[in-house]
Amino acid sequence: MTNETDNHYKSAANFIATLLHSGTNSHFLHLKSRSYAQHVALGEYYSKIIDLVDAWAEAYQGCYMIIAEYPNTFHVAKDDPVEYMEMLSEYVEKIRKTLPEESQLQQLVDNIAELIYTTAYKLRAFK
Repeated sequence: MTNETDNHYKSAANFIATLLHSGTNSHFLHLKSRSYAQHVALGEYYSKIIDLVDAWAEAYQGCYMIIAEYPNTFHVAKDDPVEYMEMLSEYVEKIRKTLPEESQLQQLVDNIAELIYTTAYKLRAFK
């Protein structure tokens, strides 16, 4: 494994684990929300994020290799769903610079970022 591939591998594993875990975090936030609009926005997020991350993971593994190890530390959801989505958007923008640059992989990252930003908008705009 080259040094660049090793760096991609670790970033990819972290990216996948963090965003899959965001599905669980947002589901918890969805369940404890007392706002219908927030409940719906978070429900849309957790129902879509897993498929988007799975698509990225499978495309990555098609380009490179199977990821056999994942980190066991994750970002913990804040009680404020807007803050959590903002944290996720910052995370995605930062880590995408360490992920492979193939256009098909970056396009899938764009889809994930789009879902995060759309969810943040809905959480801020609709109470």
